[in-house]
Amino acid sequence: MTVEEFQEKFGIVGTSAPIKEVVTTVMQVAATDVTVLISGESGVGKEVVARAIHGASGRADRELVTVNCGAIPEGILESELFGHQRGAFTGAVDTRKGYFEIADGGTVFLDEIGDTPLQTQVKLLRVIETGEFMRVGSSTTQKVNVRVIAASNKSLEAEVARGYFRQDLFFRLKSVNICVPPLRERREDIPALIDKFTQEFFDRNKIKFGGFTRDAVEILQSLDWSGNVRELKNFIESIIVLERGNEVNVATLEKYLPKSDVLYSTETEKRFLPVRVGKTPEESERELILRALWEIKNDVVDLKNSIGEITTEKKLSLPAPKYFLPRNASSVNTDDEAGDDDGKEFNLEEMEKYLIRKSIQKFHGNKKLAANALGISMRSLYRKLQEYKLKDIL
Repeated sequence: MTVEEFQEKFGIVGTSAPIKEVVTTVMQVAATDVTVLISGESGVGKEVVARAIHGASGRADRELVTVNCGAIPEGILESELFGHQRGAFTGAVDTRKGYFEIADGGTVFLDEIGDTPLQTQVKLLRVIETGEFMRVGSSTTQKVNVRVIAASNKSLEAEVARGYFRQDLFFRLKSVNICVPPLRERREDIPALIDKFTQEFFDRNKIKFGGFTRDAVEILQSLDWSGNVRELKNFIESIIVLERGNEVNVATLEKYLPKSDVLYSTETEKRFLPVRVGKTPEESERELILRALWEIKNDVVDLKNSIGEITTEKKLSLPAPKYFLPRNASSVNTDDEAGDDDGKEFNLEEMEKYLIRKSIQKFHGNKKLAANALGISMRSLYRKLQEYKLKDIL
């Protein structure tokens, strides 16, 4: 089975090098019974990887039991994992199997294992190493044949150093460590993920959808998505519902994306003003004025940087356009022989339009490269394209 066939079978989306590396490792370890530790930020798809490992293993026809260790209260976690005897504690009116017994012959996926209490970690180590455990309130040892896959959005190595996680359990879990990359490190996979989530949502809800424009997809690719794949999926589904299935363009996205991303021209120039509830009308008006001033300031910085790139010929080796000339002037001296130009008028709008047009032409329509060359964000570039009616360039 090829990597692409494996991805299609188990729903792992992406053509980027990081995700291909993950899939290759999964294919190598799936057929074994080795313990696997899956690490990565929240929302990257660790459970998808765990399901792929189980589905490609010899245990695929048996149970895959998923346990969110961070969602179960500490007082009942051991009972949930290993079961309990009748009368073991108040409320234990019947003998009950735990997740390890239920998964006998199959796989247990311990999600967010870094949140497991130290006392429970001792028993987990024993069942992973020997397959033996005891129900809560029992003195009889039971044995199971279970493969363990664990996952954590924390650095378990750091947790060990802090004394919150057992070192012996950490070494036992990391027989194979698969690190799932965050979405910002595989942005080229975002269009395929958008298509997948859109199609799945349509299949479930039968909502007609006009799709995302190319510019809108490029904007989504430029965002960091701190919540990773989960956040992207929720955003796609929400915007389809709220827009009633209409086509989503850049203007539509602006209504739903964080306002802080709209107000500022470049990521490096963001300034977050303090927010306080219960402001008076005068204070609210003052805050709006301050925000507007910051936006104007950043636009001026963007323009200044862009002009500097033109004049130094570092990024865009372009001749000075006619818009750079003082009004009523017929020529320009590029060696500054004409002396100081202080006091002369320049048409800033025409200069900015020229820079944007030439940048996009230079990079053959690649707006991301053009934005980088101009020193502005993708969203600022799209705003300028709409403002100057330059959307049809290339």
